[in-house]
Amino acid sequence: QVQLVESGGGLVQPGGSLRLSCGTSGIIFRAHTMGWYRQAPGKERELVARITSGGSTNYGDPVKGRFTVSRDNAKSTAYLQMNSLKPEDTAVYYCKATNDRSRGEYWGQGTQVTVSS
Repeated sequence: QVQLVESGGGLVQPGGSLRLSCGTSGIIFRAHTMGWYRQAPGKERELVARITSGGSTNYGDPVKGRFTVSRDNAKSTAYLQMNSLKPEDTAVYYCKATNDRSRGEYWGQGTQVTVSS
């Protein structure tokens, strides 16, 4: 059974930082690209950041220079370090695992991030 579990969300003031984690089980973690997505109320889900099995990264334009995606294959966990948070970063954040060969996808249940003073 595949499970992706996000954690680390919460309420933070503008300019603050949070670190999200995505723990996985039931997949060969090192064979998956890990992505972070977010969805704000009334908006479509958008890509935040992605890290391939080889460690290449790419970011959505709104978060470039502020967020950093990483992975620890030994712990089967992906991370999203979020700095200089803005109110417009408020959303539910989801992680997704995509198998590099089959392109099969798995999603986590999401974690709420709220940036507000």
